[in-house]
Amino acid sequence: MEVSSIDQVAVGTVTLSSYKLNELKAFDETKTGVKGLVDKGLKKIPSLFHHQQPHNNNNKSHKLSSNLCSSEHTTIPVIDLEDVLLNKDPMKRQQVVSRIREACETWGFFQVVNHGIPLSVLEDMKDGVRRFIEQDDEVKKEFYTRDQNKTFIYNSNFDLYSSPALNWRDTFMCYLAPDNPKPEELPLVCRDILLEYGNNIMELGIALFELLSEALGLHSNYLKDIGCTDGLVSLCHYYPSCPEPELTLGTTKHSDNNFVTVLLQDHIGGLQVLHQDKWIDIPPVSGALVVNIGDLVQLITNDIFKSVEHRVLANDIGPRISVASFFCSGVRSSSKLYGPIKELLSEDNPAKYRETTVEEYVAYFNAKGLDGTKALDHFRV
Repeated sequence: MEVSSIDQVAVGTVTLSSYKLNELKAFDETKTGVKGLVDKGLKKIPSLFHHQQPHNNNNKSHKLSSNLCSSEHTTIPVIDLEDVLLNKDPMKRQQVVSRIREACETWGFFQVVNHGIPLSVLEDMKDGVRRFIEQDDEVKKEFYTRDQNKTFIYNSNFDLYSSPALNWRDTFMCYLAPDNPKPEELPLVCRDILLEYGNNIMELGIALFELLSEALGLHSNYLKDIGCTDGLVSLCHYYPSCPEPELTLGTTKHSDNNFVTVLLQDHIGGLQVLHQDKWIDIPPVSGALVVNIGDLVQLITNDIFKSVEHRVLANDIGPRISVASFFCSGVRSSSKLYGPIKELLSEDNPAKYRETTVEEYVAYFNAKGLDGTKALDHFRV
């Protein structure tokens, strides 16, 4: 049914029908997210979660179709960091650097094992996410907000009012650096593990940025020195089981609005990367962490390293737990400008992007929402 102009409501840069806006507000005001819908025992998902393009490869049994490559034949690289973190042998380090360079140029994704973070910390972090989301609703609601200035932000769908369709997930986000959160700003049920996990990820991130710098032919501290490790934000996702997974997505196709993401995923799977126009499963590997290049690294490397689109399928099994740690200061960034690194440019390879601040980039990304387009294209010259 066509809606007349009088029934249209502008929300930011998006125009919604008054009916859809009321539906979105009603969902938002429950403050219980997607899990709240599941707890009611619904058998049909609300139309707000229906995605326009069908994903025939996203049925309940996850059978592979012609537009999805099986991970048995194609998969992202798995890189062992043990020799780099524990051994100073320059030959072994160079081998790891070469593998990382190839992964960043061709995939934009790789997994790391023997990364130095104990398995017990990884498991405790996943348990912490579950504890928070599954606690009593009235306690959890106290943290529900869309105020980006808060240190701890719990809600469902950050782009609730701007995306074409909602994703089947709930999320809490925590700023861990550059400003250390005060303990009282964090929920008691996951406070200690959030801080411990954040410290471990920061240590690993610094090591990864050294390897990425070397992979670009720069001195090992280059990316750290220009501020790539200054900010750290953890996004903790909870994907409930879905009664109609073929109609929706856990996370819409997107690339990340940061420098680098380090992702912890559980055993359920569902993460896919778009490689050579095919969706490739990223199978969970016990104890491994997924590393992917963000838009800001593609921008500063002038397309040498690729920020690749990825998505998460909805599933009738759940909940799926993941923790995405973003090396990025988000809306709390300074006025520092980032553009293509001068050392990587030449007459034959001129700058492909204009300079921007992290704050401007993230603000544009957030306003646009997960609409299936790349924010990076907006910054090309």
